[in-house]
Amino acid sequence: MALLEVKNLQKFFPVKAGLFHRVTGQYKAVDDVSFGIEEGQTFGLVGESGCGKTTVGKSILRLIEPTSGRVIFDNCDITGLPPDAMRNERRNMQIIFQDPYGSLNPSMTVGDIIAEPLKKHRLVSTRSQREDEVVRILETVGLSAMDRQKYPHEFSGGQRQRIVIARALSLRPRLIVCDEPVSALDVSVQAQILNLMKQLQRELGIAYLFIAHGMPVVRHISQRVGVMYLGKLVEIAGSAEIFSHCLHPYTRALMSAVPRLDPEKRPQRIILKGEVPNLASPPKGCLFSSRCSLCRDLCRQEAPQLREVSPEHSVACHLV
Repeated sequence: MALLEVKNLQKFFPVKAGLFHRVTGQYKAVDDVSFGIEEGQTFGLVGESGCGKTTVGKSILRLIEPTSGRVIFDNCDITGLPPDAMRNERRNMQIIFQDPYGSLNPSMTVGDIIAEPLKKHRLVSTRSQREDEVVRILETVGLSAMDRQKYPHEFSGGQRQRIVIARALSLRPRLIVCDEPVSALDVSVQAQILNLMKQLQRELGIAYLFIAHGMPVVRHISQRVGVMYLGKLVEIAGSAEIFSHCLHPYTRALMSAVPRLDPEKRPQRIILKGEVPNLASPPKGCLFSSRCSLCRDLCRQEAPQLREVSPEHSVACHLV
């Protein structure tokens, strides 16, 4: 049984124009996205900037309200929960943002930042217990008890991301949405944060929705991978399967950009040409057809559906 099931999720934003800002259409940021995440598993969601990955993550947590679809967390359909019930449910569902400094209050000490959710959700009853819990959490993410007295600007980027992870862990969540958590960090620091996240997953059984635009990062941490293009999932498979036997032309283009140490194993680079379609008025057929070198007449006329082509490997392409 999946911890999280996302079924036919859609998020459309109104397109306004004219002097009176009348609604003239809809921008389909997320269109009919479905996937699941098992307990203690990492599902990597990958695609280029603007494809809707972050909107998926925020819609799952209802930080923005989805237009339609269902989000089922631990057998509970949270899309219909009233605001008070949803706030309580968010104890089990946390988020880590891309910019660690931007998500930390610069006027609060690290100890206060981590203690704030403990107080709000009343997880500890006394100040002494709260202090002990803050120290325990800091040490869990590789920081010291003395760090609780410092402010965010006194830390490096990697240390600030550890603080953000610590704040998310303070509520003992079962799922963390990771919105490009290492993309703003140096490569060596990225590896440290990813290894920390994997260690925490082993010890605490946390599930991750890991959003990224780089395939190597997703490969390092994910058991399953979903590839998004302009609001739609175009391929879903196990991590090993998608890196050894990807099928969708867009996934192949992403994979061709991944650096390889061995030049003989480096695939021929696929340079995507053509125009990216406007999601406010999308074309009739496949959204990737204008950039796909394999495009046929059928691709321009009919949008492909995501279908299973082998066990646990699904692709949205007429040519597969």
